[in-house]
Amino acid sequence: MTRALWTHLVKDLRIEWRSLDAIISMLFFSGLVVVLFSIAFDPHGEFAQQISGGVLCVATMFASVSALNQAWSREIRHQVMDAQRMVPSPAAELYLAKVIVNFLFVTIVQVILAPFFFIFYNLHVAGQAWLLALVLPLGTWALVGNGVFFAALSMSTRNRELLLSIILFPIFIPALLAMVQATGDIFTGDSDPMLWIKMLVGYDIIFTTVSLLLFDTALHAD
Repeated sequence: MTRALWTHLVKDLRIEWRSLDAIISMLFFSGLVVVLFSIAFDPHGEFAQQISGGVLCVATMFASVSALNQAWSREIRHQVMDAQRMVPSPAAELYLAKVIVNFLFVTIVQVILAPFFFIFYNLHVAGQAWLLALVLPLGTWALVGNGVFFAALSMSTRNRELLLSIILFPIFIPALLAMVQATGDIFTGDSDPMLWIKMLVGYDIIFTTVSLLLFDTALHAD
């Protein structure tokens, strides 16, 4: 890590450690999704295995969006963003720091939520459980990577929270599909999820590269 990247990363982690705003909001929204789906569908047996992948991905999506809405809110206050624009370090380092921080937040929420998810849906993993350690981080990175970029692009607009969802969700659909299918295959054990995992890897590489190349333009856009 370069010094600028490390500085941005530590700053955001310290601020979140003092307030816990992002993690608490993510836990609330993701937990609400898990509980509401368990009440609405009364999941049990094979049916629970089939819908669990989709519920897990939707819970992750809601958790990520609630954090992404706050990703740049601290920089907007007190003209901090104007100072960020004048920093001589590459803008890509600021982007990577934001993505890593939000990725860590969502991962923490997933780890906390996992036991409750398995209890509410009476789950057992019929496939290769270790593949979840690939699918969830890849899907989370896809959502957070795009989310940080589009949150920066829309931060100067009046309805930036609404605009972020309108832009982000359609672009995230391919990754969401791959994430749902892969987790469903892992829980049910019906088929091999490697095709969907490869799709997630390709998606992450393409969109992370594009975001890194274009983030300087997004940061300085009026």
